[in-house]
Amino acid sequence: MARIHVLITFVLVMSGVAGGGCFGWLLGGRVLGVLAAVAAAFGAGVGAFLSRRHVAAFLGPVPRSAPGSAPGPAPVPAPGLGAVSGSGGVVVGGYVEGVADAVLVCVATYQAAVFPLTALGVSEEERVARRGVAYRVCAHEGLPQAVRVSAAAALEAVDEGVDAGRAHAAVRALSLAVYDLRTTR
Repeated sequence: MARIHVLITFVLVMSGVAGGGCFGWLLGGRVLGVLAAVAAAFGAGVGAFLSRRHVAAFLGPVPRSAPGSAPGPAPVPAPGLGAVSGSGGVVVGGYVEGVADAVLVCVATYQAAVFPLTALGVSEEERVARRGVAYRVCAHEGLPQAVRVSAAAALEAVDEGVDAGRAHAAVRALSLAVYDLRTTR
């Protein structure tokens, strides 16, 4: 963790040197450029030094609560599986949200391949490849039921390839299901 903070500080100081040097050189020549670079580097270094506790708290591990105290953050499901809470619902973590976002992106790119903006915009080979990726991602085990059902409906509408409006509405419903998944935390 300390290495990350040192790296961030280094990048900030070097950016200050470059920015201050360029700005000072443009305004008054070489001497003012060197003075501005030193001042910007000093300011960035002091700012990084003063904020080290905040950065360390941000980059550090999430503290868990002791037994009998207020509950801590929700558990993150293991990759590939949705963790089940005591009420029978799926506990939504960052991993599940990421998979749901990937489903939305894959279905949307498949829709763009089936309904391209130009007549010769997408080859048949690319369309088949995007379809395969969309189906593989939508078959992921860790998806919540609402996202899985919306994804299936969107894939069905896109597979028909006849009504672009129906496909758009189905992908929009999938987008809303993914959004609702994010807001249930």
